Amino acid sequence: MKMEEVIKRINELAKKAKVEALTPEELQERDELRRIYIASVRENLRAQLDNTYIVTPDGTKRKLKS
Repeated sequence: MKMEEVIKRINELAKKAKVEALTPEELQERDELRRIYIASVRENLRAQLDNTYIVTPDGTKRKLKS
């Protein structure tokens, strides 16, 4: 499932939850979609940090330690 689809479905469930109660299946789906979304955000952040360097005043670069 593409991230756009995940976000769209999360938003649909959030709108529905404001109007009426979600079914147990919808709650489970929402929780799983949120886990997928959070994992994606973490993965993207980790990839960004893995490609981040600190430039010291003398001009040398060093990679961030994770």
